Amino acid sequence: MANAFFSDLLATISERGRTLLRRGDSAGSRRDADGLIELCDALLSGRGEASGIAIAREVLDIYRELDEAGRRAFFDGLVRDFGPDRERLSKAIEKWRAKPSDEDASALHFASEPRRQELIRRLNRAPGGTGDLVAMRADLLGMMKGHTDFAALDRDVSHLLSSWFNRGFLVLRRIDWSTPANILEKIIRYEAVHEISDWDDLRRRLDPVDRRCYAFFHPAMVDEPLIFVEVALTETIPGAIQPLLAVDRQHLPIERARTAVFYSISNTQRGLGGISFGSFLIKQVVEELRRELPKLDTFVTLSPVPGFMQWVKQDKDLPLTDEDREVLKRLDDPKWFENPETTTLLRAVIEPLAAHYFLKARTPKGKLIDSVARFHLGNGARLERINWLGDLSPKGVRESAGVMVNYLYRLDDIEKNHEAYANDGEVVASSAVKKLLKGEGRRLLDMRLS
Repeated sequence: MANAFFSDLLATISERGRTLLRRGDSAGSRRDADGLIELCDALLSGRGEASGIAIAREVLDIYRELDEAGRRAFFDGLVRDFGPDRERLSKAIEKWRAKPSDEDASALHFASEPRRQELIRRLNRAPGGTGDLVAMRADLLGMMKGHTDFAALDRDVSHLLSSWFNRGFLVLRRIDWSTPANILEKIIRYEAVHEISDWDDLRRRLDPVDRRCYAFFHPAMVDEPLIFVEVALTETIPGAIQPLLAVDRQHLPIERARTAVFYSISNTQRGLGGISFGSFLIKQVVEELRRELPKLDTFVTLSPVPGFMQWVKQDKDLPLTDEDREVLKRLDDPKWFENPETTTLLRAVIEPLAAHYFLKARTPKGKLIDSVARFHLGNGARLERINWLGDLSPKGVRESAGVMVNYLYRLDDIEKNHEAYANDGEVVASSAVKKLLKGEGRRLLDMRLS
C-alpha cells in the first residue's frame, strides 16, 4: 500500500513537472536521438527535483518511441558525450601525483566517473524508471555485437543495476492459483526450461498440494518476477522430468513428501543478464519450504544441461576413442532412444563424457562451460547425480542427449560449497559422479596400453 502511494505521488509530481516543462521550455520538442541527447544534458544541469523527475520521464518516453536506428544513435551519443569530465579528471590526477592523500583519492574516484552514470541515476528517479532502464539495457545488449564502443556504456549501466538489484532488495513471494492474472501470464511467458503450454498446464504446476512456485520481486518492479522457481514435492530424488510434468500423474499426499525438487528456474529479464542477484537465493527458498513443511529433508534440483551437445560437437579434444566417436554417430537417428541396444552403447560413452564436462572442461577463461552448473554451484549446491535419459523431450534430446543432473542443496554445506567454488573453482561432486570420471580414466588407460 505504501509503495503504491509513493509511486502515485511520484507520477503526480512528474506529470505536473512535465506540464510546466512544456509551457516554459522548448528543450525536448525534437523527439529524435539528437533531441533526446539535449534533454539528457538538461537533466544533468541541476534543475529542481520536480522538473528533474519530469525530464527523466520525458527522456524515457521519447526513448521508447525511437526505432532501432534511433536507439543506436542515442547510445552512440551517450558513449561520445557523456563520459568523464576530462579536464576535471586531469586536475585530479595531477593533484594526486603531487601529494597523494585519502581526500585526493576520493576526488580522483569521483572525477573519473562518467557523466552517464549520474544520468542513469537521475533517469531512475522517474516513475517506472527502474523497469524502463532494465528494458533499455536489453536493447543495448542486443546491439553489442559489432559495437565494441558500447562495452563502456554497458559497464556503467550494469554497475548501477548490480547495486539496485542485489539480494538485499529482493522479495520472495509464493506464486499460486490466486496470484493476480497479470503475474501468472508472465510465468507462462517467461518459463525458459520446460514450456508451459496453456493455462491448464500452468494450473497443474501451481494448484496441486504437491507443487509450489516462488518468485523474487524488486520493490521498484512489483508486478515483474525477476526469477522464479518451480518445485515438485516427492518422496525420493527423481531422475527424469517427464513423470513430474505428466498430465495424468498421481498427486502425492503432502504428509509423504520428503524431497523438494527444483525442476525449473527461470530468469525473466533479459536486461538483467549478467547481473548477479547474489548467492544463496535457492537457500532462501529452501528455508521457506522448511518453515511450511518441516518433514522435508532433501532439497535437490532436476536440471537441464543445455550446452552439453554443443560442447560435444565443437570440442576437438574430447576424451574419446575412435570407437566412442562411432557410437556417438548413433545420435543422428532422431529416435535413437527407442532402441535398447543403442541406448546401452551410448550410455557407456555419454555418462563419462558428461562427468568430464562438469568436472574438467572449462572455457578459455577458466569458467565452467555450463551456465546452469555455474548458477547452482555458485549457490552452494553439490553435483549429486547424472541422469541418463532424464529428458526425452525434443529440446532435451537436441541439447543434452537426454541427460539431466541433480544438484543437492544440503543446508549445512551450502556456505562451504559456495566458498570452494567461488575461491578455488572447485566443483563439489558426489562419489557417484566422480566414479564416472574415474571409469573414463581407466578406459583411456586401457586404450593407451592396448
